[in-house]
Amino acid sequence: MLRFILPLLALVASPVMAEPIKVEGGLIEGKDLDGGVRGWFGVPFAKPPLRELRWQPPRPVEGWSGVLPADRFAPMCLQGLRSRTMNHYFGNEATSEDCLYLNVWAPQGAAGRKLPVVVWIYGGGFNVGSASMANYQGANLAKDGVVYVSLAYRVGPMGFLAHPELTREGGGHSGNYGLMDQVAGLEWVQRNIAAFGGDPGNVTVMGQSAGSMSVSLLQMNPRAKGLFHKLVGMSGSAHGEMMSPVPLAKGEQQGAALQQALGANGIEAMRDLPGDRVLAVAATVPRSAIVIDGANITGTADEVFAARRQNDVPVMVGFTRDERFANLGPASTVAEYQAAVRKAFPQTGEQVLKAYPVKDDAGVNRALVDIMRDMSVGSQMFNWAGANVKYGTQPAYGYFFTRRQPYAPGITFVDHDPATVGAYHTGEVPYFLRNLDSLNLFRQTRVWTPADYQLRDTMSGLILAFARTGVPRADWPKFDAKAPRALMLGEEVKAIDWPNAKALPLLRGGQSVPPAAAPGTRARD
Repeated sequence: MLRFILPLLALVASPVMAEPIKVEGGLIEGKDLDGGVRGWFGVPFAKPPLRELRWQPPRPVEGWSGVLPADRFAPMCLQGLRSRTMNHYFGNEATSEDCLYLNVWAPQGAAGRKLPVVVWIYGGGFNVGSASMANYQGANLAKDGVVYVSLAYRVGPMGFLAHPELTREGGGHSGNYGLMDQVAGLEWVQRNIAAFGGDPGNVTVMGQSAGSMSVSLLQMNPRAKGLFHKLVGMSGSAHGEMMSPVPLAKGEQQGAALQQALGANGIEAMRDLPGDRVLAVAATVPRSAIVIDGANITGTADEVFAARRQNDVPVMVGFTRDERFANLGPASTVAEYQAAVRKAFPQTGEQVLKAYPVKDDAGVNRALVDIMRDMSVGSQMFNWAGANVKYGTQPAYGYFFTRRQPYAPGITFVDHDPATVGAYHTGEVPYFLRNLDSLNLFRQTRVWTPADYQLRDTMSGLILAFARTGVPRADWPKFDAKAPRALMLGEEVKAIDWPNAKALPLLRGGQSVPPAAAPGTRARD
């Protein structure tokens, strides 16, 4: 069993060890943290997916003798590393294929209390991400009476690879191994979380970006039935034209293309290759993350919900004002804007221009961003909320995050321009999780104000209330397709009409211009 020579963060610095508790596999010993919280880090929930277990479903964890120290984080799953000048740099982490571990934070003395459980699933475009990043940690929510779990799952080609040989090995299914890891982690929670003081009958799963996409896929996954009771999705879902699961046959073709690029004669030969080589070559081969494998994902979101095969639970979903995953190309004048819209929407362009009017050149950027947001993540979250209400019995709550973070003067990032990003993708996460200070771990990048701390307390309170009762806020209107409303989270917190709800149907089928990114560029949340 690998023990970890890994990140020393101020959030986990207390040396006092906690009493051992029993989980599947044996006894583990966590540590007492500041603020009346106890933590257990690097807890195994599955057998390491190494050698012959590469590209196999997760296997049950192996037992150990004695007491396992659960006092430091495990390596993140195999992936590229982050630059210290990135916006979301939280320190160097080791990386390994031996990565199926989770972390637990709980109030001290929680045993036997049956507290609500909150499970975090990280984002990163299904290519990167870590359960141990400082902005995802759970001590600050656990202080207020929840048991918080962050779990790891395989990413990139190690977690999302379909292939004809794997399909034969899997009895007709392949791909989506990272999704299987998520299910295995939630199964572990059901069987073990009571030992930490959590209630397995009250589990809220939440995630952002690819983590939110994962949450939406868990709702569609028949193997996840009964493993959770509420869902929170931040900026990503399978309910849209972008990132929709692809047929297994297409995924198999892509897997065979990776095999050819690697110069391997089959899956066993690919298992023999070093993981870093697979990772490097995979960055040059197009590959869809999620496939309709027939076991975990049985259809598109539209198909699963229309057949009422989804896991019917309350959802809280939303997005940020200035994020977007579509591209209409450059435009700085009204004429360029109109031309770009007409090109992207040949059938509905004139209607789109009326729905997103521009009076002069100064308004072009705002309208462009709104359209690109709404034709991607805005539609995804609107469609998810609508499907949950239309095809189920449980409510949906929508939010719209508008706060621009207060940057330190002169701060620069290699991947992020403070002058233009606005309320950016992932910008809401440290407010919801009470981790604003994580963005100042190694250098001061933000100058937080009393307004930010107040918004943090409001937003984290929404998560806590939803986890406890299923109702995040009494004055937050439930989603209604006839008159859709959302809760604006920013300089003001108030109910508003869902942004541009009537225009969203006009954006279907819009033609996005491929971004000018270098080959192998990966999303990093």
